[in-house]
Amino acid sequence: MVEEKARVRHETEKQRWDRNFADLLQELRVAQTGIQILFAFLLTLPFSNRFSEVTQFQKDVYVVALLAAAGATAMIIAPVAFHRALFRQGRKPELVRYAHRMATGGLFFLLVAMVSSVLLVTDFILDRTIAFVFTGITAAFFLTFWVAVPFFRRNWIDEDAEEEDEEVSKTAVIPGESADRVS
Repeated sequence: MVEEKARVRHETEKQRWDRNFADLLQELRVAQTGIQILFAFLLTLPFSNRFSEVTQFQKDVYVVALLAAAGATAMIIAPVAFHRALFRQGRKPELVRYAHRMATGGLFFLLVAMVSSVLLVTDFILDRTIAFVFTGITAAFFLTFWVAVPFFRRNWIDEDAEEEDEEVSKTAVIPGESADRVS
């Protein structure tokens, strides 16, 4: 059994919530761009010349992809609206917990939108069986990197990062101590 070591940060609880919120906002910025591009593509698709050639199955897949992209967009942007509503009320912990849930839900809807979009396009240009195979591979790829790897790595300790933390803490100047202690 691997002994779990907690990485020590010298920060107040308020600083931790601020850092968590800043980290979450950075993650949301990355996801938001991809969602907006996919959503824009899906919104314009019915107006393209060849959309009239799609089958009923492809229309159904399109609707699933479109609604999932809309759901992902709503959930990924929701923390911004929540932040505006709670601005300067000192409720950062509540905001971080809410934003975490919304980001997780948004990623779920993004997964559905991405996989549905792949199915829509591959079914349009390839045989349906091959489209299902490619879509299954795509879904497995997303699930591997978005779910399985983070789940299995959640309790692992990065020994290199731990060593770096120890080096930094040895050379760090603690407020109130003299700087000549640092080598």
